[in-house]
Amino acid sequence: MADNTKPETPAPAIVPQTGEATGAAATTGSPAAGQTASAPPTGANRAATPQQTTTAAARPAPAPGPASPATAPAGTATATATATTAAAAPAARPAAAAAPRPAPAPIPDLAGRTTTAASPGGASARTATPAPAAAKATTRDADDTSPLLTRRGWLALAWGAFSAASAAALAATGRFMFPNVLNEPPQQFKIGFPTEYGVGVDERWKEKYGVWVVRTTDDIDNHASGFYSLSVTCTHLGCTPNYLSAENKFKCPCHGSGFRLTGVNFEGPAPRPLERVRIVLAEDGQILVDKSRHFQRELGQWTDPEAFLKA
Repeated sequence: MADNTKPETPAPAIVPQTGEATGAAATTGSPAAGQTASAPPTGANRAATPQQTTTAAARPAPAPGPASPATAPAGTATATATATTAAAAPAARPAAAAAPRPAPAPIPDLAGRTTTAASPGGASARTATPAPAAAKATTRDADDTSPLLTRRGWLALAWGAFSAASAAALAATGRFMFPNVLNEPPQQFKIGFPTEYGVGVDERWKEKYGVWVVRTTDDIDNHASGFYSLSVTCTHLGCTPNYLSAENKFKCPCHGSGFRLTGVNFEGPAPRPLERVRIVLAEDGQILVDKSRHFQRELGQWTDPEAFLKA
């Protein structure tokens, strides 16, 4: 069956008479029905003056007059409202753009002070003067993380230690090129003329040559006046005795052995007397002592002519 339903026709908007709308607008200053409010005069503050936008739906419909014009369609009223809203939007933008911007926040300093970028100690000063730690870090390689020395420092230390060890090894090797020589004083030496000595013990050659030179008026074995030379080596264990002039004897500090001025032992663990060394008169008249030849009393050698120099 065919659909006999007719489409609904929208109700036409009623527009007031031209004469009445014009008179009302002129009398009250309000826009007529179906019209938008005019823009404010030039120079007026649009943001302060609210824009009045009216539509046909918001206003009451006026009473129909005898000379009403033809009604306008509903689409015309909607287009009028959209144009009014679009015209009011640009008027609000300048007011929003004219608002002042807030001042930028100051840059905080590392020391806890609030400064600007150009003030002393601010961001510009930190940028111009780099920290010493950062400058030091630039000298290291990217993978060098040693907390003590840089890589170059470790290499220098290693090469220095290697060079020192090599030098020491070469010095020790060179030492084997030379024989071991014990520097000892000469075995034969002159000690001066006989007139330079008095009776008693002379110790001037003890430290240098290791002998005592004794001048006596009566020798125990030769029964004559003259000179003899005693070795300063103890016959017990080889220590060096001391001459005690107050006690008129030689005393060993190691084990207490005692010897008389003739060299004969009389106390302590020493088993035999001190040894005498060769003493003769040289061609120039000086006394010559030869330590390469020793004389022992227990063997009867003190009576040898070279064991005692008669004077």
